[in-house]
Amino acid sequence: MKPTLVIMAAGLGSRFGGCKQLTPVDDAGHVIIDYSIFDAVRAGFGKVVCIIKKEMEQDFREAIGNRISRHVDLEYAYQASDNLPEGFSVPEGRVKPWGTGHAVICAADKVDGPFAAINADDFYGAGAFKAACDFLMSEHDANDHAMVGYRVENTLTENGTVSRGVCEVKDGMLTGITERTKLVPREGGAAYIEADGETFIPAGTRVSMNMWAFSHSMMDELQARFAPWLEANLPVNPLKCEYYLPLVPNALINEKKGRVFVVDTDEKWFGVTYADDLAHVKAAINAMRESGKYPKELWP
Repeated sequence: MKPTLVIMAAGLGSRFGGCKQLTPVDDAGHVIIDYSIFDAVRAGFGKVVCIIKKEMEQDFREAIGNRISRHVDLEYAYQASDNLPEGFSVPEGRVKPWGTGHAVICAADKVDGPFAAINADDFYGAGAFKAACDFLMSEHDANDHAMVGYRVENTLTENGTVSRGVCEVKDGMLTGITERTKLVPREGGAAYIEADGETFIPAGTRVSMNMWAFSHSMMDELQARFAPWLEANLPVNPLKCEYYLPLVPNALINEKKGRVFVVDTDEKWFGVTYADDLAHVKAAINAMRESGKYPKELWP
């Protein structure tokens, strides 16, 4: 079975200052999702599911979906705050989405086999999609999953700090992820900033860009663990707690109920974390188009 690509596109884009998922990154009007889907299809993915907010569906179809759907099996899932397990309701005053783990759960009825999950506003590179697809189409146990690991120096921006999951890897297997919320470039690698100073991270350290390759059992795990997570976190932080996707792979590793392989890539990440990133992303993509890595028109 060809795997499915799940794209999490329901984010608010608050730091960017608008709906960055629909912002063109070249003179042909393509957005980053165009390139992600183009790379995924070339790598061997058979279907794409875009997770969006219901109220943005018309804009999304007009900006992306209609032109891609002629070439790709494209479906939509909707992340809604009230899509909660029985017995739970949205706390009064909460407007924040429930996070990336919840987003993937909202696509459960669209995914019937192995799948990869990515962010909508990150440019991952063709090699990363090939690595993820090759893993998903290889033979492995039902509770084996993978994370595409990027070199930290290939995932930074000069326009501010970024959040990255810094990975612990042993014998090609993920043993843990520590979220660092204020990473900045430094000569020879990067550093994360904390109240008492900064800590250097050497070049080559693997970090997560939230590009995962999951056996279908991960969908069951995400759903089964959501209600207990709500019970634990709603009393503590009802308005802002988030069910992050990496929480579940991390739990499976710690409980020895699953394995997560680290599939390395030397691709360079591009993204529009901040509005000032856009010019850099456009220049990089234009250079790749000029070199022939991508055609001028992705969906002729």
